[in-house]
Amino acid sequence: MKHLLQIAAISLVYLATMGISRAAAQDPILTPIIVSEAAPIVVGAVKPKPKIPGLARFEGYVMNANTAQVTVRAMGNDMSIQTFPLSEAAAEKMQKIVDKGGYQHGDKIKLEYDPQTKKVVKFKGKPSKSL
Repeated sequence: MKHLLQIAAISLVYLATMGISRAAAQDPILTPIIVSEAAPIVVGAVKPKPKIPGLARFEGYVMNANTAQVTVRAMGNDMSIQTFPLSEAAAEKMQKIVDKGGYQHGDKIKLEYDPQTKKVVKFKGKPSKSL
């Protein structure tokens, strides 16, 4: 009986101290946290890529491509087919691609060209594996 009273007394002390600490941890925060909307937080500014002024873009599928010119079918209009001559810089880049196998029929390509001369200044697209 003496042993049972000791266990009960210890458990009462334990429950009493546990109840106090639990109640202290649950005190609500009385001051509201206010975030100001007047000053936005700038994480990182978006820097646009510099583009050469006066260039037009043409996106489509390659029908034929060599080191001198590229023939492209428009992406949205299958009846629109245009042939563009390549500038010297674009011809050098095309020569490297042709050495590896070149563009195949149906590869996607994006061209940036001068609207007056229709010469391709830059092009971008992933050539498929050669046959």
